[in-house]
Amino acid sequence: MRDLKQTAFTDRLAAQQEAKKALLARFKPKPAAPDPEFEKLAEKRAAEKEALRREHELAKAEARREKAEKEAARLAAEQAAQEAVDAAKRAARKERKQLTKEEQKAARDARYAARKARQR
Repeated sequence: MRDLKQTAFTDRLAAQQEAKKALLARFKPKPAAPDPEFEKLAEKRAAEKEALRREHELAKAEARREKAEKEAARLAAEQAAQEAVDAAKRAARKERKQLTKEEQKAARDARYAARKARQR
């Protein structure tokens, strides 16, 4: 077939290179125009993130407070139980001492009566 356009080899090479450049230019990233709402969206996201962080902080503080209250209640119950045990021990000790005092008094009275009986 005859070349109707009368193009030379160099012309065809140049056309091929231009087509290749045009094809590659389609895949190059285009300069992005900044979104006018970008700043507002960024501020909104930051505010949402801050609110969520505060909510988490409050939840953590509430959990810590509840844990501290439970611990305080447990310690108070332990202390009350220990005081009850100590009171029972004190009462038993007083009772033993009272018995001992009564026993001592009975023994002393017996000795006194024996001495009186010997003197008569």
